[in-house]
Amino acid sequence: MDQAPGSPQGPGGPGDQEPQDPRSLPACYRHPDRETGIRCTRCERPICPDCMVSASVGFQCPECIRGGSGTGHSPTATQPRTLAGGAIAADPRLITKVLVGINLAAFLVQLSVGDRFTDSFDLFGQAWLSGRLQGVAEGQWYRLVTAMFLHGSYIHILFNMLSLWWIGGPLEAALGRARYLALYFVSGLAGSALTYLIAAPNQPSLGASGAIFGLFGATAVLMRRRRYDMRPVIALLVINLIFTFGWANIAWQAHIGGLVGGVVIGYAMVHAPRERRALIQYGVCALVLVAVVVATLVRTVQLT
Repeated sequence: MDQAPGSPQGPGGPGDQEPQDPRSLPACYRHPDRETGIRCTRCERPICPDCMVSASVGFQCPECIRGGSGTGHSPTATQPRTLAGGAIAADPRLITKVLVGINLAAFLVQLSVGDRFTDSFDLFGQAWLSGRLQGVAEGQWYRLVTAMFLHGSYIHILFNMLSLWWIGGPLEAALGRARYLALYFVSGLAGSALTYLIAAPNQPSLGASGAIFGLFGATAVLMRRRRYDMRPVIALLVINLIFTFGWANIAWQAHIGGLVGGVVIGYAMVHAPRERRALIQYGVCALVLVAVVVATLVRTVQLT
C-alpha cells in the first residue's frame, strides 16, 4: 500500500487513520455530533448553542458555571436563595434545634445548681445580692444576654420551647440561618433592654419570651408579604398578649420590646430590595442594637 511521504509506518499507527479536514469545526464536548466554533472562555472546550451560557465575557460551559458564577462572584452566588436572600440549607431547622438545646441545657443546670446559678445570670437593674450591689447597672451587662436562656419553671420553658419550635422552624427556613439567628438575638436583646429601662431596678426577669415575641412579629410580616391568611397568627399573638398583661410575674416589657424589634427587623428582612438586600437587613439589625445600647446607657446613668 502506498503511503504519503513522511507518514509513520506500522499497524495501528496514525498513518492508518483518515486525515482530518482542516476546514472542519470541532465538536461540542457534550454533544459530539454537533460542530461548533464557540469555546468556553474559561476551560476553552468547544460548546454548542445548547450548552453555552452567557457570562460577563463571552460564553461558558455548564461545568464552569456550576464551579463558579463566572461573573467574579463566589460559586455560592448561583445557589438558590430564600425569600430574604439566605442560602437554602439541607436542614432548615438546625439553628432552631440548637437554640432549643441551649435553653434546655441551661434549665437543667438551673435545676442542678439551684438559685445560686439563676441569680448570677438573670436580668435585673440593680439590687443587693450576696452582700453586694449587683445588676446591669453595676457593669454586669452580660445579664442582658444570659437571661434570654433561663426559665423559672417547667411550664415556663415548656411553652417557650413549643413556641420556638412551631414559629422558629418555618421562619428559619424562610429567612436562612444567619438572618434568623440575627433576628432572634437582636429581638431578645431589645426585650432585655426595654425591661432594664422601665422595670423596677430590683425586679428579676428571665426567659426566651422576648426573642420568641420577635419571631412572632417577623412571622406576621412574612405572612403579610406572602399574602397568607393573617388571622391565625394574629389570634395567636392576641392570646399571648392577653397572657402577658393578664398574669402576674410576667415581664411584659420583654415581650413588647422583642415584638417591636421583631417587626422592624422582619420588615427589613423580607422587603429589602435585592440590589442592597444584605446591607439593609444587617444595617437595620445594627440600628436596633444601637437603640439597645442607648437605652442601656440611659438607664445605667439613671441608676448610678
